Amino acid sequence: MSKLSTATKRLLLGRPFRSDTLGDTLLPKRIALPVFASDALSSIAYAPEEIFLVLSVAGLSAYAFTPWVGLAVAVVLVVVVASYRQTVRAYPSGGGDYEVATKNLGATAGLTVGSALLVDYVLILAVSISSAAANIGSAVPFVAQHKVLFAVAVIALLTAVNLRGMREAGTAFAIPTYAFMVAMVVMIVWGLVQILVLGRDVRAESAGFELVAEQSDLTAIAFVFLVARAFSSGCAALTGVEAISTGVPAFRKPKARNAATTLLLLGAVAVTLFLGVVFLAGRLGVVVAEHPATQLRGAPEGYEQKTLIAQLAHAVFADLPVAFFVVTVATALILVLAANTAFSGFPVLASVLAQNRYLPRQLHTRGDRLAFSNGILFLSGVAIVFVWVFDAQVTKLIQLYIVGVFVAFCLGQAGMVRHWTRTLSTETDARERRRMSRSRAINGIGVVATTTVLVIVLATKFAGGAWIAVLMIVVSFGVMKAVRRHYDRVAAELDAAEWDGVLPSRTHSIVLVSTLHMPTRRALAYARATRPDTLEAITVNVDDAGTRRLVREWEASDITVPLKVIESPYREITRPVLDYVRRVRRDSPRDVVTVFIPEYVVGHWWEQILHNQSALRLKSRLLFQPGVMVTSVPWQLRSSANVPRDGLDTVPGALRRGVDRGTPRGGVAGADEQDRKETR
Repeated sequence: MSKLSTATKRLLLGRPFRSDTLGDTLLPKRIALPVFASDALSSIAYAPEEIFLVLSVAGLSAYAFTPWVGLAVAVVLVVVVASYRQTVRAYPSGGGDYEVATKNLGATAGLTVGSALLVDYVLILAVSISSAAANIGSAVPFVAQHKVLFAVAVIALLTAVNLRGMREAGTAFAIPTYAFMVAMVVMIVWGLVQILVLGRDVRAESAGFELVAEQSDLTAIAFVFLVARAFSSGCAALTGVEAISTGVPAFRKPKARNAATTLLLLGAVAVTLFLGVVFLAGRLGVVVAEHPATQLRGAPEGYEQKTLIAQLAHAVFADLPVAFFVVTVATALILVLAANTAFSGFPVLASVLAQNRYLPRQLHTRGDRLAFSNGILFLSGVAIVFVWVFDAQVTKLIQLYIVGVFVAFCLGQAGMVRHWTRTLSTETDARERRRMSRSRAINGIGVVATTTVLVIVLATKFAGGAWIAVLMIVVSFGVMKAVRRHYDRVAAELDAAEWDGVLPSRTHSIVLVSTLHMPTRRALAYARATRPDTLEAITVNVDDAGTRRLVREWEASDITVPLKVIESPYREITRPVLDYVRRVRRDSPRDVVTVFIPEYVVGHWWEQILHNQSALRLKSRLLFQPGVMVTSVPWQLRSSANVPRDGLDTVPGALRRGVDRGTPRGGVAGADEQDRKETR
């Protein structure tokens, strides 16, 4: 079984990497772009559509504002990209906004950023996969009927790919990401050429539909609020930009320069595609409604509203169905792969937070493939919960979106302004001062822009579901503060206490016995070899006949260690042993009591089921007793000889955990006989 599990792990994840090969897994720019930019690019598939959907509430006349809303989103995107180029150059260690806010605004601000980004990464994964399920479901009915199942399966697949390592994940995602970029550029360029150069009347299939306004009597203030809501929805295009600042350590050297260049490429591509889609959709007369069943008039009976991208591709490539198919497939793939931004950013940020003792230390270490395996698994688990709770509905999940990332944007850019201000106070070189002043100005504009967007997002989306994201950020903040307090308390407790060097006056050793057999004899021999001041064996009487037989065998043997019988009227083992150990400690409080527990070591998982867990129960209780040491004495059954011994990486998980604790797995030797006694 152990060989099978090891082979399965190697098949799924590949062979383990040595720590000194970490440099070989770092990403060149051509691979880093699809790894870190997939989320920002994938938003082209739904961010423009969200603008049209929100404005559809006021009717077709409101569509006149889509170019201006799109332009406003593009301006903010340019500002954010320019701001983060300053961040990656100043802080290339990979902490991103968390590190910037912590060092310049204090630990509370930094932890707020960390909480916001962790929440946003989870939502990036959930939203991207749910959107992919919706897009693919429009063409594949089975997916439409089982969106949650499809989303969970895709998350599991992406988890496996990322567990194989960053470089392999990037290589796997590069082709689909570049295919999407090429497909979108060709669609936009060819569509505009047909309209502006060839003079063709290219129209979307929904161009002739009438859009019924759900709220036709909006006041000026209400209409401004609607436009602001459309702007906040369109700002979903900005998510994912911060992932590069968090993932700088994954780049090849020079890390900061390569990350800044990748950010520039991302910004150029994202702005071009976003504005191109918005402009082309307006020229083709695309109509999308938030509630198509009640808002669309003139549509044929049984009409199913297609996504905005699908309508554009269908109109532009009306004479070339293959091209329409390519755009549709590429869009679906990029939506699936967009989740990789979360897999790239969340584990790295979680590792930084764990290193600073805000998260469990297990999230700080790398796995076999030099990926942050625990962070990847934690992210996928939480995202699956969100997909299941919200039924993989993008409309529901999108309301929770982008709150966290704009909280991070605001505090991160504010931290960068303070960073440049501090640096300028000590810098004397005129050329450097000009560069720093320019960077501070860029980050200052970033603070204003992102704070404005955050206020708009909270004002327009809070009641619709953004409050859930805010609550998650608050809860995450509280949990991480509690984790830090725990680690600090433990560190203070361990460091403050000075050991006086006084040894215990005596050692009192106890060997637990259930049956007189080889494991018991080994435990007695080992206990005797430690040269204790007092050595005794104890057994718990849960069956009179069995206990009398054990006593007779003990007295007839050559064992000189006295055997004590502890009565157990309720047929328990753990409590009588604990009570006896406490009595020994109470009578001799300066003595150290060592309890020797003989255990079976088995080689198959099903053998573990057949043997009891008395050892685990006893040890888990004895470890809480002051002045008590617990020693496991293993007895390897023949089946354990099949377990590979060429390294802990090939030992089954449960056994490896036992080795890590200094104890093998298994029950108290002979405890299967004791279990039979307990059940009588």
